[in-house]
Amino acid sequence: MSVPPPVDDDDVPRFWRALGLPGLVDVHVHFLPPRVQEKVWAYFEAAETHYGAAWPVHYALPEHERLAVLGRLGVRAFPTLPYPHKPGMAAWLNDWSAAFADAHPQVLRSATFFPEPEAPHHVAEALARGVRVFKVHVQVGGFDPRDPLLAPVWARLEEAGTPVVIHCGSGPLAGEHTGPEPVTGLLERHPRLCLVVAHLGMPEYAEFLDLAERYERVHLDTTMFATGFTERLMPFDPALRPRLAALGEKVLLGSDFPSIPYPYAEQLAALSRLGLGDDWLRAVLWHNGARLFRVAA
Repeated sequence: MSVPPPVDDDDVPRFWRALGLPGLVDVHVHFLPPRVQEKVWAYFEAAETHYGAAWPVHYALPEHERLAVLGRLGVRAFPTLPYPHKPGMAAWLNDWSAAFADAHPQVLRSATFFPEPEAPHHVAEALARGVRVFKVHVQVGGFDPRDPLLAPVWARLEEAGTPVVIHCGSGPLAGEHTGPEPVTGLLERHPRLCLVVAHLGMPEYAEFLDLAERYERVHLDTTMFATGFTERLMPFDPALRPRLAALGEKVLLGSDFPSIPYPYAEQLAALSRLGLGDDWLRAVLWHNGARLFRVAA
């Protein structure tokens, strides 16, 4: 008999304990410098202008309260996932993220980069600091991941095997370089890259499932996937569920905490409602992330 999904955030620990897990590994959490976080939340406050739908940020809380929420939920490991929107930002975002990780041992040390001449140095410095995950946001950054300035960066990351969470699908907003084509071209050049495609590549779900099936080190994260909010805007074709089930070892829990328009429990309940079984949930909620990021139980 399947474990009933959580009904609210207070019920989340009951859910993962009933699955026999020590907690959750969430690969898509954001902690940003305060001024940057304020600007992100201001953007979502105007979401009806951008997306045609309201986006009330559920966890617009002070930093220490957001950390406490994750602790109560049982999220044992999570990144900060900074991302720049222009040149000259990556270095100081990386410095801030490094200091944040030093202060909070549950944080997966995170970094980012941008197509600029200094990018190889920024990435080399981050790797020397022990960064465990990079974040790239193609739509916000407005760049093609195949930009020649990034060629040495991708080569270095392919060699290192360090995961890169990449927002490259065309949802919730399309950009000049979003969609599967640029990432396909990138993987043709660097087939051993360890990419984690954010939001399961929404709305180009089928195309990004193709890439996860084709390339050994391409993963998918569940950020906002299958929730009622997303299904209204970018529904997932139920016919794709068998392929998602078959990729169970390459699917990772992601939430987009704190800037989500519903309680955290809704992400977990949405994954449970897919009906792919408790073993699939165990892999997605803990085992796959713990393996990829070497998180101890």
